[in-house]
Amino acid sequence: MAKRSAGLLIYRQSRGSLQVLLVHPGGPFWAKKDDGAWSIPKGLVDENEDELAAAKREAEEELGVAIDGVFEHLGSYRQPGGKLVVAWCVEADFDSNAISSNTFVMEWPPRSGSMKEFAEVDRAGWFSLPEANLKILKGQRAMLADFAGRHGDG
Repeated sequence: MAKRSAGLLIYRQSRGSLQVLLVHPGGPFWAKKDDGAWSIPKGLVDENEDELAAAKREAEEELGVAIDGVFEHLGSYRQPGGKLVVAWCVEADFDSNAISSNTFVMEWPPRSGSMKEFAEVDRAGWFSLPEANLKILKGQRAMLADFAGRHGDG
């Protein structure tokens, strides 16, 4: 069975237009990637965990901020690797420069025997919908399209 992830497409109004929050994955593989590398805050759903609860938990782990508001189910999106991402949108506003992400440990450089700790998310940012469409992973673009269809293009 394919893995399931849950995430939040967080948005705000800024100067009369919509902006969405995207996160950039931490670690050495993503360090020099930008366009097509960003994501909504999301992560794996634990066994027997409610999907919305997982989306809220993952967002808090990646941002260091508990997101509250009216959560609107956006849809389920099959990713190129087969994973299913269930997404909600919610309006919230906070300083994207003040995030505090959890971390992970991996061997780096490869086969060096040296273990290093990296932030799961190394930065976050607010983007207009056209900007977000360039930044977000290809497999998540449908989320932006569905969001824009419901909330306008800002």
